Amino acid sequence: MTHRPTALRRTTRAALTLAVSGSFLFAGTAAATAAGSLDLGSLGSSGFGSSAPSAVETPRLASVDNFRDVAGPGYTNALGLRLNTGVFYRANAITPTDADLATLGSLRLSAVYDLRTDEEVAQKADRLPQGPEYVRIPILSGDLAAGVAKLKTPDDARRFMQDMNRSFVTDPAARAGFAKLLTELANTSGPQAYHCTAGKDRTGWTSALLLSIAGVSQKTVMDDYLLTNEYTAASMEQSYQGIAATQGQAVADVYRPLLGVDAGYLQAGLDELKTRYGTVDNYLRTGLGLSQTTIGKLALKLLG
Repeated sequence: MTHRPTALRRTTRAALTLAVSGSFLFAGTAAATAAGSLDLGSLGSSGFGSSAPSAVETPRLASVDNFRDVAGPGYTNALGLRLNTGVFYRANAITPTDADLATLGSLRLSAVYDLRTDEEVAQKADRLPQGPEYVRIPILSGDLAAGVAKLKTPDDARRFMQDMNRSFVTDPAARAGFAKLLTELANTSGPQAYHCTAGKDRTGWTSALLLSIAGVSQKTVMDDYLLTNEYTAASMEQSYQGIAATQGQAVADVYRPLLGVDAGYLQAGLDELKTRYGTVDNYLRTGLGLSQTTIGKLALKLLG
């Protein structure tokens, strides 16, 4: 670590911006279930659901601490059908140690989708095993650094996160990015992974949409979203302590809500989705422009 205060402040500011931008994506899936949008029951009963699908154990990666399977440790939908593991993985920035890189290689990923901006990638480029195609689909909107600089209280930070989640519904560029990602996930064979910086909002929003398509409960969608706080507890505390050491505890307390997730963040996006689109199905088809074929392919992968 450098001992130059200016460099420390600059590094901390960059890290904070990345942590916030890593939370730029979560507003659709629970809304789908909450609004009863997709006819997920009929999807699950159309001959491609199974009560005993293939099970792939997901490794815990110390150096990519928010890496996990979208299907969870055994998520089931409303019909009791267990989601397939080993199909879609979610993550934070993929910067693994040699040991974790080897573990990633064993998963035989066909593609990795990076949802980060150019600035984020420049700060922390992915390190991938041989094999998967690396695809950039930047999803972000607005000047996050400028927004963060205006925060004065923890409540300001929480409102900031809620507004970001609403933007997943209201921002045309963000919707276009999610549409491209979901289309790629539907049409590319083999196990695939997607991630942003912190793996919690852009990534969380995508995961919520996929879980909604599979027909899981609203509670499961929210529980999965909140797992970020469990998986990344150590790194969040390290970030908090780093901010406190360089900018003071008062500033760290203001920024702390940006480092993790809160049910209110996701709910703000879901409420916006319901207001504008009524159901997740309508958001997927009208807001994102996905065809029913694309949505069906995703359901098949998760439940087939």
